[in-house]
Amino acid sequence: QVQLVESGGGLVQAGGSLRLSCATPGSIFSISHMGWHRQAPGNERELVAGITSTGSANYADSVKGRFTISRDSAENTVYLQMNNLKPEDTAVYYCNAAYRGSFYRPYDYWGQGTQVTVSS
Repeated sequence: QVQLVESGGGLVQAGGSLRLSCATPGSIFSISHMGWHRQAPGNERELVAGITSTGSANYADSVKGRFTISRDSAENTVYLQMNNLKPEDTAVYYCNAAYRGSFYRPYDYWGQGTQVTVSS
């Protein structure tokens, strides 16, 4: 059973910052595409940011310039630095580790989610 362990969520005022962490098993981290997704009540889960195994990042338009995704190979951890938070960023944030290449068996693992609440 592969477990992704998220931490760092909480309550923050608008304009504030939070950093989310996702600890990933070392056996898969180096080959995984890592991503952060979020789901607000009544909404579908959406991609917030992703980072490839080689460090290329992409972001949803709504968070560009405010959020930064990064990965630390020594810690087998992916981070999401969230600055200038807005009430509309309120959601449960989920970490994802995926591999869809052909060298290994493809996989798609999810963390349990961490709540981020931004007050106005």
